Amino acid sequence: MLGYVTVNREKLSPEDLETYQAYYCGLCRTLQKYYHQAGRLTLNYDMTFLYLLLTGLYEPEEQEREGRCMPHPLKPHKERYNEMARYCADMNVLLAYYNMLDDWEDERKLSGRLGAGLVRGSCEEIQARWPRQAEAVKRCLKELALCEERDSREIDEASGISGRMLEEIVAYRQDEWEPLMRGIGFYLGKFIYLCDAYEDLEKDRKAGRYNPWKGWEERPEFHREAGNVLQLIMGECARSFERLPVIRHAEILRNILYSGVWTRYEITGRKREKGKGNHDRSL
Repeated sequence: MLGYVTVNREKLSPEDLETYQAYYCGLCRTLQKYYHQAGRLTLNYDMTFLYLLLTGLYEPEEQEREGRCMPHPLKPHKERYNEMARYCADMNVLLAYYNMLDDWEDERKLSGRLGAGLVRGSCEEIQARWPRQAEAVKRCLKELALCEERDSREIDEASGISGRMLEEIVAYRQDEWEPLMRGIGFYLGKFIYLCDAYEDLEKDRKAGRYNPWKGWEERPEFHREAGNVLQLIMGECARSFERLPVIRHAEILRNILYSGVWTRYEITGRKREKGKGNHDRSL
């Protein structure tokens, strides 16, 4: 359920793309520092967004350096670090751990079981350091499991649980900006959950697994209707963001919220429409 909150690279300037990559690489290196290679393998774009958002809002002092890594050993690249990097690395591992457990429990993916085992010890440390966030993740996942067992057809119910989980993570500090940060997290969590369900719809249907879009796919205008629902959700998310006093990296963050988050949804939609057209021609 991770990896949807990324940039649209084609619409970023070369300078902004380099900046985004520097935070991505800084988060990757932070994961390696505290959680070794196993933690580094959990890196995702969603927490890179949070790293940029917290940096833009609180404007901490930063360090920048050049480095090389195993995926890119020949060409040095920039890496950016500040006090938000450790928090985002912690949340990255926490969410990845439970996401891998979910993969094992839902689909019996061996990779999920093995991956969760590799970071379990680190996850216990993170739970002790961030009890509010960890408790929210565990509580919401239990609620989500009950919702799926009931085969709830209310898309707001299941996605709302996911939203409440992510809002606790995005609300890094309990300060004057907390309500707006919670708004961003809540609607972003709903969006991620529904996008993931949209992408997995055919697979879930064939496997007999729960999916909140079940029944919607029979409608002639399903892709358009799903897009309208997701646009409303992201509209609320963007509204909360625009009320924050974010200047640093604001254009990169807007690129993500207004364009990048739609990348995987649009790819899935094109595949679905193409498959539908091929099916129609075969009749």
